[in-house]
Amino acid sequence: MKKLIIITILMAMSMSIRAEYRNVFVEMGYQPAQVDARLKQVFNDVFRGPNKVYFEVGDSMGYVSDIKNHDARTEGMSYGMMIAAQFGEKDIFDRLWRWSKKYMQHQSGNRKGYFAWSCKTDGTHNAEGAASDGELYFITALIFASNRWGNDTGINYKAEAQHILNCVQPKEYTPEPMKGGFPGFGPQQQGPQKMYLIDPETNLITFTPDGFGNKFTDPSYHIPAFYEVWAKWADDGRSDYWNKCAKASREFLHKAINPKTGLNGDMSQYDGSEMQMPRFPGMPQRPQGQKPRRNGSNNFRYDSWRVPMNITLDYEWSGSDAKWQKQYGETIQNFFYAQGVDKFLDQYRTDGSLPEEDEIIPAGGFRKLRHSIGLVSTVAAASILCDHAKKKEFVDALWNAKHEPFEDGYFDAYYDGLLRLFAFMHLSGNYRIIEPQR
Repeated sequence: MKKLIIITILMAMSMSIRAEYRNVFVEMGYQPAQVDARLKQVFNDVFRGPNKVYFEVGDSMGYVSDIKNHDARTEGMSYGMMIAAQFGEKDIFDRLWRWSKKYMQHQSGNRKGYFAWSCKTDGTHNAEGAASDGELYFITALIFASNRWGNDTGINYKAEAQHILNCVQPKEYTPEPMKGGFPGFGPQQQGPQKMYLIDPETNLITFTPDGFGNKFTDPSYHIPAFYEVWAKWADDGRSDYWNKCAKASREFLHKAINPKTGLNGDMSQYDGSEMQMPRFPGMPQRPQGQKPRRNGSNNFRYDSWRVPMNITLDYEWSGSDAKWQKQYGETIQNFFYAQGVDKFLDQYRTDGSLPEEDEIIPAGGFRKLRHSIGLVSTVAAASILCDHAKKKEFVDALWNAKHEPFEDGYFDAYYDGLLRLFAFMHLSGNYRIIEPQR
């Protein structure tokens, strides 16, 4: 009996430690009131300020727009829902979900339950296929909404999450004629195909659930702790499977990340190795006689920026791979520190060398390397993983960074803005597991 009591006390202590999310800004010397005010300001920059990316439609809907690309993406919609759940902004959450369900989610056909990854802001589809990270965030955000607000306030959040989870299980389908598609993913495959969010052989998330994109993955889609949330609260009868997915995802990240630099490619084979795939259509040809083009998808660039913050989230929420994650955090900060905290660039090869011009992925009409606040944000968030003194310089760099247009006019209110907000949430201790309200 005494032994049982001791075990119970130790478990309770462990749970209370897990529930203490660190305010790293305060640890670095900022005042709590100052941190709270800055967090609110950064939230308002995204949702309510002059450079906002959130727009309301009528009395009950709203969308998040990648303004520079003139569309709404499942990435931004699901990020917006996650942020709204974290801040307790039920109206924003519900508006985003209603818009996503009405315009993005397929209600019938081969893709039932999945979401069209890109839509015009009037809801017209730019493409029919899904990008798997959208489903990942939609499911987790809906579960958190269920935990926070219950399921009887007009939307049955848990039922919506379970519907997606049921629809994304492996199935065979016959491709429909291509309309749009994911950029760069060449000829449509013929004959019966398999569709799945999670590759059934490796238990790893796909880049896209169907077509060529389910043959590989994207390291930035790997957030193992999300699967543990599903295992605990989705109530879909697959808890053991989701925990297996979390384990597989952690093991994958060890393989996909360069151990010397901490950098990872934008995309990856399921075994963590570099992509072996044809050159994307539309990319300029090499002049005759020059060496073959490198596959830029193997470089650290826009999607890759999210990995430091995702690993930080898994460390905070789960702690199941803490030793490796702490080593990773210091490795990637050491790399960027060597480049200069205030001047590191936003695209590299994974060995730390710079890409050639034709490997640089363009954004907003520009093909240019920058010191982007989105990457400043995610590398700063990794300070939670680090014990070295360098972390303070990264935290200060984020605090002092101004989210404003570059001299040439380039400005990304959307991706940079959302990553900046997520980093402030992490570093202020306000990105948390939302447990059922008692």
